[in-house]
Amino acid sequence: MKKLLFSSLLLLPGLGFVNSLPLGSAIPKADISVKDVSGKEVSLQQVKQANGLLVMFSCNTCPYVIRNQSRTKEVCTYAGSHQIGVILLNANGGDRNGGNSFAGMQSYAKAQGYSWYYALDNNSILADAFGASRTPECYLFDKNGRLVYHGAIDDSPGDPAQVKRHHLQVAIDEMTAGKEVSVKETRSVGCSISRG
Repeated sequence: MKKLLFSSLLLLPGLGFVNSLPLGSAIPKADISVKDVSGKEVSLQQVKQANGLLVMFSCNTCPYVIRNQSRTKEVCTYAGSHQIGVILLNANGGDRNGGNSFAGMQSYAKAQGYSWYYALDNNSILADAFGASRTPECYLFDKNGRLVYHGAIDDSPGDPAQVKRHHLQVAIDEMTAGKEVSVKETRSVGCSISRG
């Protein structure tokens, strides 16, 4: 009975439990507009480019995001250079009056020199649709808008000196070369998304 009750709780929305987007899925809620730090409203469909879309759930305050910042910038720049649209989404609705306010996002993006979208995911609508639970957490979609990779930037989120495999970059290389992505899912390590 306890096992059945716990399984039921996993399916209820709003309890912090989310089901991850299955590989091969289409971009969820692709036409919903989100507010970028520039003030512009954009949808995931508008951000997508000829070779696909990279969606990364991120924030301003998570120690793992901060520790991965140089790698985030590298891989987002790399994706853009391969005609892959890039958007970072901040779904931390539980911290909108703190470090993850819209003004805080604007300051953070400017300080980091972001040249891609960094947008507000109000009420965690997209995070819920994706089944995102961590920051940073990455979703790579191909030119047909199908999910080909989900997980971490690389295999050592805690220590850049220990990186042995750049998961996301390899996935980008394989995808843009027309190959099947060899490692499709990895474990995201980071801070829990603070849903409002």
